Parts: sequence; structure tokens; C-alpha cells
Amino acid sequence: MRILLVDDESELTDPLSRVLVRQGYAVDVVHDGGAGGDLALQGGYDLLILDWMLPMRSGVEICQQLRSQGDTTPVLFLTAKDTIDDRVLGLDAGADDYLVKPFELRELLARVRALLRRPPMAAVEVDRDRAPYSRVATSDRLRVEDLELDLQNQRAYRQDRSIELSEKESQLLAYFMRHPNQLLTHDQIQQHIWGAELPSSNALAAQVRLLRRKIETDGDALIQTIYGKGYRFGRGEN
Repeated sequence: MRILLVDDESELTDPLSRVLVRQGYAVDVVHDGGAGGDLALQGGYDLLILDWMLPMRSGVEICQQLRSQGDTTPVLFLTAKDTIDDRVLGLDAGADDYLVKPFELRELLARVRALLRRPPMAAVEVDRDRAPYSRVATSDRLRVEDLELDLQNQRAYRQDRSIELSEKESQLLAYFMRHPNQLLTHDQIQQHIWGAELPSSNALAAQVRLLRRKIETDGDALIQTIYGKGYRFGRGEN
């Protein structure tokens, strides 16, 4: 299960993301509404945990935009706003649940479990003509250009080829495809794929090397190495 946590308080997101990872969830964390809204709109998450008040774009605005586009991903608001009017506004914006800060961690985890138990609804298809790296995403399928990933079956498709992937290769490719043309640091990728379990020093490089052999063709590199920093997925600009 994949969770997007958007909150500008690192003193909250750091311990909360660690606890969620220990519970077996894959967690992406961002600290402003601009980046959080962009990731939420890309799709592929099973749950969004949004702070109400965020830099650049509020959690309410993110939720309203998602719902206006037919995205039914469950949304849990975290907020210090505790009046009835505030709760009504949040729920009317399309939120599925609402938790007032400060909160008990056990209660948040219970609400996360409850939201993730709900049966999934149809996801929205993103317009492929919007950008060079448009995405079509559901909870278990991703597509970037001519590369498609079926997460449930751990299989990729490219140029009429069917590509079998290991679990880690599938997770790594999904993370790259959700962040096209973005620099992803070694630490970001390792936390997403391995969580609190520390991999060996060369585990990430080995996984990238194996994935490249499967999805790339001669003269067509999709995974760019940014030396000393991490990786970027995409062909980049000529």
C-alpha cells in the first residue's frame, strides 16, 4: 500500500513516516502543497494524508482538484482546525476523514487501516496530450511514454516486449515512473524501497543495473545516473 504524506511540519512527518513504514506501508513525504498536489494528481497512491494549511496550495485545494477530476483516492486531513464549520468544509471538499492535531498515533493508524479497507473505485485517466511525459495511472498500472508497468503482476511492457520483473525491480520502476525527469536521491529511493531496513551499500546500484538491462534498449537510456546524488528517470532534453 502506498501513502502520500503532505505536511510542512518535519517534526511530525519524520516520526510519522517512520511508523507508517514499520507498519508495512510505502510512504512518500513532501512539505508543500505545490509538490504534494503534483504527486497526488499523478496518481498511484492508495491513501493521501494532507495537512489543511500548506505553503503554495492548501490541502483543501488539492482535495477539491482531485475530486473535480474524478479521482477517488481516500483523503485523510490532518489539521489544527477543530470547529464544526471547519470539519464540514473539509468533508464537503471531498475528504474521507478528518483528524485534529494533536492526535494519538494509535487513532491515526486505525483510521489509515479503515480507509485502506474500503474497496477501490475507478481511477481517472490523465490526458496523454498534456505533456511529453504524461502519465496514465491507477493503483496498479502506470504508463510513461511507451513504457507501461503492471504492478500487480510485476510485468512491464515496452516496444512489443513483455518484461518480467522482480518485486524490488517493480517497486523501483514504479517509483521512477511516478517522478519522471526528477532527481531522486539515493536516500529517497532507499527509504521508499527498503524503508527502515538498511540495504547493503551496493544494493540500489545493483537493482538499477538489473532494471536497466530489462527495460532499456541500445542507445535509449531511460535511467540517468546523477553521480554523487542519485538518479533521474526519463530521456531528458536534447
